[in-house]
Amino acid sequence: MGDRPTATGKSDDRAVFVISVAAELAGVHPQTLRVYERKGLVRPKRTTSNSRRYSERDIERLRQIQDLTGLGVNLAGVRRVMELTEQIELLQERVVRLEAELRAQSRRHRQDLDRERRAHRRDLVPYSSAMVLYERGQGPLRPERST
Repeated sequence: MGDRPTATGKSDDRAVFVISVAAELAGVHPQTLRVYERKGLVRPKRTTSNSRRYSERDIERLRQIQDLTGLGVNLAGVRRVMELTEQIELLQERVVRLEAELRAQSRRHRQDLDRERRAHRRDLVPYSSAMVLYERGQGPLRPERST
């Protein structure tokens, strides 16, 4: 996914906060973070000694969980909301890419069309607006001017 800006405007996925600091920053008990991890709501990085390390992005996610549970959403609902939010973000990124591709393709088509028009301009010859009426077996009658 890459780095995303956090609420502070920074983009930082470095897992630097131990569980006690992360819990304090998120305003929850460390045991709550363990529950959130078991439920799949947050995935802290692990050190070689298997201790948890949380990033700024994890802290933001924990705050979102707290906001949702504060509104009465249960943890299964929180998980679903967060999954859907991630899907929306991915789809929005895809829309931006597709719109850029569409604009580029439209420019190319416009350029091709302009090139074709210029190429065929020399094939165009002036014509009058006279209409010639042909009748079977008689050949052309006199031209009539359209108005």
